[in-house]
Amino acid sequence: MNIRVRFAPSPTGYLHIGAARSALFNWLYARKTGGKFLLRIEDTDLQRSTEESTRSILEGLEWLGLDFEEEIVFQSANADKHRAAANKLVAEGKAYRDFTPKVQRDDSTVKQGVADRARAQAAEGMDARSNPFRDLSTEESDQRAAAGEPFAVRLKVPPEGKTHFEDTVYGPQDRDYSEIEDLVLLRSDGHPLYNLSVVIDDIEMRITHVIRGQDHVTNTHKQILLYQALGAPVPQFAHLPLILAPNKGKLSKRKHGEVVSLTTYRDRGFIPEAFRNFLALLGWAPPDGKEMLSVDELVQQFSLEAIHRSPAVFNFQENDPRHWTDDKALWMNAEYVRNMPVESLFPMVKAELRANKLWREEYDDDDRDWFIKTLELIRQRYHTLKDFSGQGRAYFSDDFDFDDAAVKKNLLKDPHLKELLQVLASRLESVDPFNAETAEASLRQVADETGVKAGLLINGARTMLTGQAVGPSMFEIFDILGQKRSVERLRSGVPWA
Repeated sequence: MNIRVRFAPSPTGYLHIGAARSALFNWLYARKTGGKFLLRIEDTDLQRSTEESTRSILEGLEWLGLDFEEEIVFQSANADKHRAAANKLVAEGKAYRDFTPKVQRDDSTVKQGVADRARAQAAEGMDARSNPFRDLSTEESDQRAAAGEPFAVRLKVPPEGKTHFEDTVYGPQDRDYSEIEDLVLLRSDGHPLYNLSVVIDDIEMRITHVIRGQDHVTNTHKQILLYQALGAPVPQFAHLPLILAPNKGKLSKRKHGEVVSLTTYRDRGFIPEAFRNFLALLGWAPPDGKEMLSVDELVQQFSLEAIHRSPAVFNFQENDPRHWTDDKALWMNAEYVRNMPVESLFPMVKAELRANKLWREEYDDDDRDWFIKTLELIRQRYHTLKDFSGQGRAYFSDDFDFDDAAVKKNLLKDPHLKELLQVLASRLESVDPFNAETAEASLRQVADETGVKAGLLINGARTMLTGQAVGPSMFEIFDILGQKRSVERLRSGVPWA
């Protein structure tokens, strides 16, 4: 079998991380099986679908490295095919025209949901197939339609029996026909509804496996009826566990805002490989239990059978803006920042610095070795790419801010420190050669001569040179910044101004 899977988002907002995970699992399965990963934009909600949302989806997939085969399918372009399929089912007696006035249909739906009403009727032994137009003769149905009487098109669901499918994740799934109302295929204005459009498009795209969220299980039972009515093979289904908020509630765009948007993580300095790795572990785990996985390892070890049945939890702190993301996501990103090949990190940091007007073209040429050495030194304490332009700004610019807590802790406690740093600056100015070892020797000599602890000078110098309270070895900082900048910053006296 030639495996063909698809990701089919609606362009009505940004790319939700739950949808991004579905895309990733489809992509991994296609790569694992040598199949094809296709993209369909389900833009039939014309009022809510936007080009901006479509761009967000495409950018998100590109950022995660999820490339797709063949051309993008826009569902709205297939509306005529969807209507033709519904009319064919009417002609074959598998669907019927429902001439119930729209106001009456809408009022009934508002009072009780379609699925809830069907289940309630089944529980009470009522006939869910009691629509007076279900068995209308073909001649009368055609006449009323020809006369311009508005109608919806409904599928004729058999009165007895059940739908059944083997879900790759959750196992056997059954639902009695009595719990499924004659589902609407076309509205009275001729607009095709979701279940019909999805099935027709999946048939045309020759989709063999449908991998999507658990919240689609109810739709799957309805869609199986359509596959059968259309005489088409039913694809294999795999439903993915939901991703929940910390309180075990649904992770939603409306309630949780930017926390669930994929572009949030791109814009806040996450490394795409790291976030892809993290997403893969939301509801799936490799057989060897390893967490840090390259894309090749993800593809090699991924399987639908290993997907968990229990919901995954996205553990962000809802009431603490300092913890806007899942702690594990941030930890994993930091591991990538600290351990990925520095040559791979280089272009990402370059883009971050360029966006903040901190990039110098010589970093690509004459100063490349210095830049690589600087990355190696400072990345060990960083979590995201934003840290290079934030905490690390002092390494790339003389225009940087001093952290208030660092100034209070390292500079203002000793009234003699400003003078001591001037002494240190004068000593360092005459050091030749100037490097980490000679800078350390000079600092310790000044400490001995002035009768203070070396730590006082080390911590004070760190804050004067970087604006921070913590960081790499102070002597390595001297070496990276060089003699001239180190001396100038020690003498600046900015925090005391």
